[in-house]
Amino acid sequence: MSPIEIGIYSVVAIVILIYLGLYIPIALGVVSFVAIWIMRDNFDLSMNLLKIAIGDSVMEYTFATIPLFTFMGLVVSKAGLGSDVYEVMSSGFRRVKGGIGMATVGANAVFAAVTGSSIASASVFAKVSVPQMLQYGYNPRFAVGVVAGSSVLGMIIPPSAMLIIYSFVAEQSVGDMFLAGVVPGIMLAVAYVGAIWLMGRLYPAFVGGRPADGYERLPWSEIASKTLPTLGLIVIVLGGIYTGWMTPVEAGATGSLVALIIAGVRRRVTLKTFWEALLETGHITASILFLITAASIYSRMLGLAGLPNELGDMLSASNISFFQIMVFYVILMLFLGTLLDTSSIILIVVPLFLPLIEPLGLSLVWFGIITVVGAEIGLLTPPLGISCFVIKATLNDDRISLKDVFLGALPFAGVMLVVLILLIRFPQLSLAILN
Repeated sequence: MSPIEIGIYSVVAIVILIYLGLYIPIALGVVSFVAIWIMRDNFDLSMNLLKIAIGDSVMEYTFATIPLFTFMGLVVSKAGLGSDVYEVMSSGFRRVKGGIGMATVGANAVFAAVTGSSIASASVFAKVSVPQMLQYGYNPRFAVGVVAGSSVLGMIIPPSAMLIIYSFVAEQSVGDMFLAGVVPGIMLAVAYVGAIWLMGRLYPAFVGGRPADGYERLPWSEIASKTLPTLGLIVIVLGGIYTGWMTPVEAGATGSLVALIIAGVRRRVTLKTFWEALLETGHITASILFLITAASIYSRMLGLAGLPNELGDMLSASNISFFQIMVFYVILMLFLGTLLDTSSIILIVVPLFLPLIEPLGLSLVWFGIITVVGAEIGLLTPPLGISCFVIKATLNDDRISLKDVFLGALPFAGVMLVVLILLIRFPQLSLAILN
């Protein structure tokens, strides 16, 4: 077999193995290692490339952003800041049709800015928001759909683990990726609120609900006490990066310290929960390190096989336009999103398409936002739909089936697709803060 054929079979094998349940780094690393060995008939070369991949990943300074932002998000979650922001938002939207749903979106957007995890958002708001919406007569499908849809904000609004992973794969600045995610994240949150308002007007039966009279307007002093800690943390972290006062690593360290101080003042963190946060940070960091290491050797395998160049030559020979490339890319992302999780899609697809995007003179930062938003739609689509599974498992309510969660999330997946098209059509939306 030629190197090109070996490369194609390797990519197919990786997708199949991941879909069958094999741990992603194992599938990427082992198949890439064996493919290099077969292509060059040199075991020592495969071993040396594996050593280089591991060394490059571990020694990368910006990798420190992962444990720091992960720890900050876990401490914030345990400190109960998500519940506080949700209570304030619910008070503000209490008399609007679909108001608790709008409050959930707003609270999720704020919560995402300090946690960066869709799974954490889905878990927290499934417990906090869904019971409240059911209490006020909302359609169960709408209730779980709002939580599922808004949970993806955690992977778009910085700090985001997926933006960090992309920055390593594409060799882009973590700080630039964070700043580029702000406007698209806000756009998506606003689009969700607008969609809920339209659904309330056009399809009131799907939304259901009645005014939440139980949520009285909070006094300003209480609003301040519940929101200022979170807003202050956001300003310190993102403001420090935007002004250039802090690198992303320094911003992560500062944010972790401030989160610990907030949790300590509120008496929400004990030695036991602190230790649990440290352990969970270690587990998440190690898993992401394995992902990045596997992605590194996978990229080297693709380079040796010449697959990206071959794909680029094919597209050049066919005179395919930018529009056609992006249509193909989005369709591919949506298809893979029904089978694989976001990190798998980024690690498999991005190394293949980067050589096509760079010659077009397009921003790789913008391409990263497109990639993450497109892959995140997969969190809401069957059969994988990780956020939907998390919500179902967290609720443990026999009245709400997994089918209800997926159907409820479907309109929000459609909204994400519209926002994705706008981001592709107007790249300046993603790059506004950077320019």
